[in-house]
Amino acid sequence: MNISKENIDALNAVIKLTVEKDDYAKKVDDVLKDYRKRVNMPGFRPGKVPAGVVKKMYGKAVLADEVNKLVSESIHGYIVENKLDLLGEPLPSESQEVIDFDTAESFEFAFDVALAPEVEVKLTKREKLPLYKIEITDEMLATQVDSITGRFGTTEKVDEVTEKSMVKGNFAELNDKGEVVEEGITKEDAVISLNVIKDDAEKAKLLGAKAGDVITFNPTKAFPNESEITYMLGVEKEVAADLKSDFQFTITEVTEFKQPEMNQDLFDKAFGEGEVKTEEEFKERVKSDFANMLAMETEYRFTVDAKDKLMGKVDVDFPEAFLKRWLLATNRENEQMNEETLENEMPRFLEDLKWQLIRNSLIKASDLKVEEADVVEYAKKSARIQFMQYGLNNVPDEHLENYAKEMIQKEDQRRQMAEGAINDKVMDLIKESVKVEEKEISRDDFNKLFEK
Repeated sequence: MNISKENIDALNAVIKLTVEKDDYAKKVDDVLKDYRKRVNMPGFRPGKVPAGVVKKMYGKAVLADEVNKLVSESIHGYIVENKLDLLGEPLPSESQEVIDFDTAESFEFAFDVALAPEVEVKLTKREKLPLYKIEITDEMLATQVDSITGRFGTTEKVDEVTEKSMVKGNFAELNDKGEVVEEGITKEDAVISLNVIKDDAEKAKLLGAKAGDVITFNPTKAFPNESEITYMLGVEKEVAADLKSDFQFTITEVTEFKQPEMNQDLFDKAFGEGEVKTEEEFKERVKSDFANMLAMETEYRFTVDAKDKLMGKVDVDFPEAFLKRWLLATNRENEQMNEETLENEMPRFLEDLKWQLIRNSLIKASDLKVEEADVVEYAKKSARIQFMQYGLNNVPDEHLENYAKEMIQKEDQRRQMAEGAINDKVMDLIKESVKVEEKEISRDDFNKLFEK
């Protein structure tokens, strides 16, 4: 077999193969012999069908299949052996002539390939990158303390409605005369939260009321949001949008949420038995955990800034015509992918591709590698974040380890964790290579960074 590469320009090339009879003849004969042993044909005993008949029936298909396999293996081997850094995968050349499997004994193939542009990224301490640290105010800490303690609070019945109450009752739609509409909207055991009501006049009707009281209430005035009315009355959104009626609301129960006492029982429930012993230690632990959560946000922001910085340092040309062909070819079954869609998505795709090249350049230059321990550690970090989102801040390390190892048993999740681990190593490398300037910033100003 003869295989070679011809460069068209710095980014495009053609790999050409010539497959001779000696390359495929034995494989084709072996497959046809196997077919002969297994084929069933009227008039012949199993395994006794003449070789010529088998060849006539299956020869062309077997030849095409074996040649295509050989071409695929040879292309892959050539790319690996010659360490070709390609974008996408080889595509049959637009100049490829139709292959004649009927009469020809040698076959010529041509595949277009896109060569990855060379990218070199130099990082020095002259480069500056901000690392924002979100200031934790007393108000933020108090809110976080309430959020933690609130998980262990209780709901208790109270005598009358206050600003903090949840009011349960039965709704019945009224007509213009203030009479209950026989076929009107009704809802039993509906719940109203006083702190959600937007209209002061409607809220005033409930304040001070008790179980058993009957109040005329207008949901549309109280809740301008249709979704809230839909949920509360159990009606369709279209019905809620047209609703203007007053309702008779008969109160059946008034409850309020009560925060738990600051005691050892609360400390143990929140952080594990004996981990925290005083209110001061409790607040310090809340602040520490909160700071760790915010640190994840600042790390994400550093990643954004680092990518922007490095992307601005490098100019990259891409073989766009080839990449468009490749994307359309690999998304043939995606009905939403067409030339118009691709044209709109192409800038974003090229941005992502540019970052991948920059990242790979850093990985190669510093010989960064991901070991099994790195994958497990990143999976533990991901698991910890998941648990924290559910308010579980005191998951033992051994449980995290077991959960992480279970996660990476699935191949797709292992790939995700390995990708995350190498990304972390790249960001650590950038931090070590440039001048990182820590900047304290308010939560509001930090959020505004993402509006730019």
